[in-house]
Amino acid sequence: MQADLSPVIAATTHWLTRAFPPSGGALAAALCEVQARQAVTVAAWLRYPTAMDAALVGMAGPGGSARLDWVTGADSADDRDAEEHAWRSWVDEVVASWAACLLTDPDLAELAVAGIAEGEHTTGTPTVFRRLLAPDATDRHAAALLRHPDLLASVAELHRGELLDRLGSNEALVA
Repeated sequence: MQADLSPVIAATTHWLTRAFPPSGGALAAALCEVQARQAVTVAAWLRYPTAMDAALVGMAGPGGSARLDWVTGADSADDRDAEEHAWRSWVDEVVASWAACLLTDPDLAELAVAGIAEGEHTTGTPTVFRRLLAPDATDRHAAALLRHPDLLASVAELHRGELLDRLGSNEALVA
């Protein structure tokens, strides 16, 4: 059994950075990807908190990007070949939605990182999510689309309530 979430994290990160591309050149692309990867990693660790959860999603698959593509208007590419579709099948809609929430709400990102601190994924390894939690001006410029609350709203709202429930946030009562 595969207890590694790296295929889900990689595919979901790739989807986010394609749907909300960086502003600028190679450095901006790298900074945007790091921010997306950190948000997706936190979201994946929250969604699949145990090795058993990770192994099960590895066996069953996360569901793919079809609904996300539809919500963002990226579903019109009829010329996708099998290779293009293969990575899309590893995109996790809930993880993408939760990552969008974390990228656009700093307080929620802090709460989420605190929530994974005691989980199985971080045991024995200090994990730092600086670019997610404290992006500097260069990070923000590079990921202007990726961190824009209005642009990510359609993705973030898909599963925001579940994230708030998972984190035990009082905001869940308001939402």
